[in-house]
Amino acid sequence: MAGRTVKERLEGNELKVFCGFSIVMVFVAGLVGMVQDGQGAVDVIEGLWTIIVSRDALITDYFELAGYGSALMNAVLVMAMGLWLLHREGVRFTGLTMAAVFINVGYGLWGKNPVNILPILLGASVYAKIHGYRLGRYMYTAMFGTSLAPLVTELIFLLPFDWKVNMLVAVGAGILIGFVLPGLSAHTASTHMGFTLFNVGFSAGILAFVMVCILKSFGLECESVLIWRAGRPLWTGVGLYGYFLLTFLYGLYLSGGKLNGILKIWKHPGRAVADFILMEGVGSTLMNMAMVGAICETYIYLIGGDLSGPVVGAILTAFGFAAFGAHAKNYLPLLCGVYLSTFINQFEATTPGIQLAAIFAVGLAPIAGRFGVIAGIFAGMLHVAITTCTSQMYGGLNLYNNGFSTGWVAIIMVPVLESFMTEYIPRARKFRQRIGITKDRQP
Repeated sequence: MAGRTVKERLEGNELKVFCGFSIVMVFVAGLVGMVQDGQGAVDVIEGLWTIIVSRDALITDYFELAGYGSALMNAVLVMAMGLWLLHREGVRFTGLTMAAVFINVGYGLWGKNPVNILPILLGASVYAKIHGYRLGRYMYTAMFGTSLAPLVTELIFLLPFDWKVNMLVAVGAGILIGFVLPGLSAHTASTHMGFTLFNVGFSAGILAFVMVCILKSFGLECESVLIWRAGRPLWTGVGLYGYFLLTFLYGLYLSGGKLNGILKIWKHPGRAVADFILMEGVGSTLMNMAMVGAICETYIYLIGGDLSGPVVGAILTAFGFAAFGAHAKNYLPLLCGVYLSTFINQFEATTPGIQLAAIFAVGLAPIAGRFGVIAGIFAGMLHVAITTCTSQMYGGLNLYNNGFSTGWVAIIMVPVLESFMTEYIPRARKFRQRIGITKDRQP
């Protein structure tokens, strides 16, 4: 034992160590945020309480609502809950684990807190128990399914009864959400055929739409909000870049200093299920994650956007999904498509929703990976058009609005693209051969 190298001691636990390091980094960022806002311990606790008792509908930036320190400490708590459940259930850490962990820490900055996610997790646990399994079997659906946590909070404010009754109904609704999503998500995966990485976001959007329609039938309507902290604080930007650099160096160390694993990842189209940890190893995947995270942050700087809570959360989400389908080669066309769309539509690249759409377009990476750059650009442009409308369908109560949008983009584009790939191209080739045109002949 004494003669084992550090790498040998890490073997099998590389991702657990990385997640432990990450939660420490978020905690340290919270301490820095406290200093920046002049918050003390009492202020942070009060800020956490504000987060818990406030509406969480899109877009509620916890940086603005409660301050940097409180928002980041809330993200620490949400991340800690997820990691504890994964450990408790004995779930093996893979690329999907990274996606689930980092989407939750990201949304711990705008929409999720340790209280409003609990009923949904409980509902998934009940579903698992009824089917004779442990929660671990549906752990990922449960973690992704907390996207509807704002609906739990909203019912407490929206219902016309005593607050105790409202709370009971809200908890019951959360349990119902967690109970329904595992089965629903299993079916929605076949509709987009793995061409969006945000399958639960799509299924959650469908469920949110149905539940909001039920509420509207009783005369109860939800409204979206916009609470947003503008600006790009130097400490936030440097902190993110520093974190991505450390991630890259850790991955490089685990890869023995070799970079060829990243090139292998770039050869994958990314269509779900594309778990890069299982395909190409931990080291290469961590380097890929660092690169995607840095690309997202750099884009925000280039357009003059904001490092708000939602934007930082979105960057961390893309960072996580770079272990499960996304990489620089299949994501950049989507990013270009979102940006180019702002030259022909009514939106600016710096509009809050468009900043988020650009980063969350990462969910459509498999389209660019499978059908090429041009298809990816058009997918990014279509994503902008759809995502600006879908949030109105459920009053901002589905945090994964962009995930819902990517599902529709995939459903619309993939059948058309595949018809060209599988029918048009072979037919065109036969037609050219029939009239005597081959690749070898010159015009």
